[in-house]
Amino acid sequence: MKTTISIKPADVKKDWILIDAEGLILGRLAAIVATRLRGKHKPTFTPHVDCGDNIVIVNAEKVKLTGKKLDDSLLYYHTGYAGGIKSRSIKDRLTGKNPQSVVEKAIERMITRGPLQRQQMKNLHVYAGPEHPHAAQQPKAFDVGALNTKNRRA
Repeated sequence: MKTTISIKPADVKKDWILIDAEGLILGRLAAIVATRLRGKHKPTFTPHVDCGDNIVIVNAEKVKLTGKKLDDSLLYYHTGYAGGIKSRSIKDRLTGKNPQSVVEKAIERMITRGPLQRQQMKNLHVYAGPEHPHAAQQPKAFDVGALNTKNRRA
């Protein structure tokens, strides 16, 4: 009789993955990264345990969007005051001071909400430029653009 494997948090083996986001489609990148953060690509996936990998994304400011989403899509935020809802286009966010927040939010919204999501999001490290401080962990390069020709936009 076969049994279902349910791993404990102490038995989890986490890898470090490096993804270069230059020229990649934002939604497709976010879907692949969210799957890897959750650990659903592993045969030992357990839904209530953080069994995903640590992921480093560089060149987040160079992601691409299809169609007219760059100008038409609005991201809303609230100032905390009454009537303080404001919006900015994704183009303004990508050219602003925190372009990595666009990628972080896209990935965050693809993971199930709750305490486990907050724990899994700590394993995501997004940087706007090509430099990152995680060289000591020796992350393995993962080419998202090679998985499908639709993932990359020239």
